[in-house]
Formats: sequence, C-alpha cells, structure tokens
Amino acid sequence: MSKKKRPDKDVVGSPRGVTSLAEAKVWMAARGITEIECAVPDLAGVGRGKIMPVSKFLSGPTMNLPLSVFFQTISGDYPPYDDLVDSVVADSDLVMEPDFSTLAVVPWAQDPTAQLIHDAYHRDGRPVELAPRQVLKNVVNLYAKKGWKAVVAPEIEFYLVEPNTDADYPLKPPIGRSGRPEIGRQSYSIQAVNEFDALFEDMYDYSEAQGLEIDTLIHEDGAAQMEINLLHGDPVTLADQVYLFKRTIREAALQHKIYATFMAKPIADEPGSAMHIHQSIVDAETGKNIFSDADGDPTPEFFSFIAGQQRYLPAVMSILAPYVNSYRRLTRDSMAPINVQWGYDNRTAGLRVPPSSPAARRVENRVPSSDANPYLVIAASLACGYLGLVEGLRPTDPLESDAKGLDFELPRGLLEALAAMQYSEEISNVLGPSFVKTYTAVKQQEFDTFMRVISPWEREYLLLNV
Repeated sequence: MSKKKRPDKDVVGSPRGVTSLAEAKVWMAARGITEIECAVPDLAGVGRGKIMPVSKFLSGPTMNLPLSVFFQTISGDYPPYDDLVDSVVADSDLVMEPDFSTLAVVPWAQDPTAQLIHDAYHRDGRPVELAPRQVLKNVVNLYAKKGWKAVVAPEIEFYLVEPNTDADYPLKPPIGRSGRPEIGRQSYSIQAVNEFDALFEDMYDYSEAQGLEIDTLIHEDGAAQMEINLLHGDPVTLADQVYLFKRTIREAALQHKIYATFMAKPIADEPGSAMHIHQSIVDAETGKNIFSDADGDPTPEFFSFIAGQQRYLPAVMSILAPYVNSYRRLTRDSMAPINVQWGYDNRTAGLRVPPSSPAARRVENRVPSSDANPYLVIAASLACGYLGLVEGLRPTDPLESDAKGLDFELPRGLLEALAAMQYSEEISNVLGPSFVKTYTAVKQQEFDTFMRVISPWEREYLLLNV
C-alpha cells in the first residue's frame, strides 16, 4: 500500500504538543495544516466536536457544544432529564477550551489535518463535572493534595476481524498475508502477528506521527487478538494516549479492509479483551515510589492501596465494565477475574503485583475491559486506591493458589454494578455526585435499549419450547 508523505517531525518541535496558541500557529504553518479536529471525549470515550478550517480556529480557539453531549448513550439516545438537569440547560452551550499539549497531526487524513483534545467549562468558568477528562483530573488533584503523584501504564487488548456490515452475523478472524484466517490459539506468536505486518507498520507510523509511545505489541490468546502496552506516565496523558490509540488502530485496520474492535467479548468462543492498568504512587517532591521503603520492602501505603481496590472496585464496576457485553468476559475458569483477590505475579487474581524492582513496585488492576472509557477507568481505579490510602485499609492475605475457582466478588451484570455505585457514598464523594447520578442514568438508558432487542438465544430455546 502506498503511504502518504508525513510531515517531518523535526520541522518545528516535537510531533505532539505545544504550550500556546501562538506556538500552535507556527506548528501548524510548518506542517501546512489546513483543517483541525476539535474534540472532547464523552462518557463512552467517543470524541464529540467540530472540524473547522485552521483560519477559523486561530481567530477564536474556543468551541461551543451543548451540555447534552455528556448525556448521550452509545446508541445515540438520551436518558430522561428528570432529576438530572433542566432540558433547556442540557441544550445550553458549554465552552470547550483546547489543551495545546495534545496537538498532533491526523496522519490518515487526506488533507493536512491536526487534532486537539478539549476540556469542557461552564460559561462562568467552572470545569464541567460530567466530563470524563475532568473526572480524572479531579482524582489526580486529590493525590496532589496529599503530596503524591499517580503513575499508570495501560495495556489494551483488541481483536482484528473481517468487516461485518450485518450485525445479525457473528464476527470472524480476518485473512492474513498467508491468505488464510487464523485458527486455534496463538498466544505470543510472532508469526501470527507477522500475518498483519503491513497493518501494524501503518499503526506504528500513525502512532509515531502523533507522538504516541507504544512499548510492546504482542499476540494474545484469541484468534487475531492483540495487545498493545503503553509506556508508564501521568494518568491524564496516558488516558489521552489510549483514547487516541483506539482511533489510530481502527483507522489503520480500515486501510487494510479489516475492523479493529475493543468490544469486551466480540466472539463467543474466544477470550475477552481487557484494559489492564498498572498503578504506582510516587512522592511529588522526591519522585520516590511510596510503595517501597528505604530497604526496598513494601510499605503500609502499598497494602492500603491494594485494600482500597479490594473494597471499592465492585462499586465502580459499571465504569470498568460499562456495557451488557462487558460481563460476558468475566466468567469462571477464564483469565478474566471474577473477584478482587490479590497475589504476587498471580494472573488469576483481579489484582496482580508484577515482579519488579522496589522503585517499580506497582499494582496491576486486571478487572477493566477494553471497551471502557480510559479516562473513567483510570479515575475509578485510582479513586479506589486513594480511598484505601486515606482510610488506612488493610488487604486480605495474598493468594498463592488459583483464584478462578473462588466465589464471584464482582457484580455479575450492569444493573447490579450500577446499584453498587449508587449505594457507595465514598465513591460518589470522590468521583462527584453529579457525575455518578448522570453516569448511572445514561447506563440505565443503554440497558433499556438493549432489552428491546430479542436475541438468537431466545428464538433458539424459547420459540417452540415454552
């Protein structure tokens, strides 16, 4: 496939981010940018916004969108506004301010195009408490007030599948360069990844052009299931990168007439897809990991962080597993966790402590699914750890055995998960009462929409038998 010529990243500064409108003007001029995509991530992690000529953007870089963009469901519906917000207010404009540190090119665009992630504000200057990026910033600020900084490293699993234009048909693995679809399990297979070399070359080129820092690419358990690991860093920056990477791999796949999907359980007989979050906390002044003491041993803070995750992850399950499909991944005897047990290098537990040096001691949250909003997943996971730290909680003993056969400790479905969030005063206080109320209303509306669909299972077993 012929590749478009991309701007030289050394023309003006780095491929990603500037500090001001003036720098953005120079940056875009050097790359011949003619259009700019201005977006704000919604509750589902979908970018909502406007595409405008660069001249219009430079003449007034703020953008107006209605508050209702944060009430929209994944199917395009809206929950009843009763007890949430006045319908007039829902349609009133917010002010979207660009975060110039996110400025990057759109490498797959036909014309030279840039993109910018925006933050949402009320007209009186208050941040919009429903905006997922702001929810994450609020949690990060809670850590900052204690003199801490959170460090995260996401791992995102996804499937490559044949194009599927009729939702009544199941998904199938795509044809690779050998001319054959993948069959069987090919965990960690280099050859299986090489089947899609051209696609991944485009993915890496697109990522480099946007300043996305991919660490590793591996083949996961499922047929044409892959995993991308991102380098560790600041929570908001890494959430931005996950948000952008999801779009990047979808676009790269489409160039090769393949779909990339982040559905939690896209194929019935294949493993689900996760978004594992590695987490550590450092002292803001010294940069030292507070999970390790001077002798390299785990600290009380390390155990309290784990305990907070154990106690509160069930209450944020509707964020970690946001759709009906998400719960199909969480089954007994699979590698997806069904409880909040923890252990040292134990992948069967919901919380894993990977082997590491004391400076890199961290906790891996293996519960979230890859369909989740990265801003909200990281915010929710860090919120649970924060509550454990400030409440001085103590965890259970580490599990050395297989956790897959133990009892379910996580909600089994979306409605149960939403109820757990609504009843947790602690989570509401950390994530924000208005956010929790709106989020649960949106998810309830999505569930109601799902219930209007009659599944093949119902026709198969109920049509003539009941």
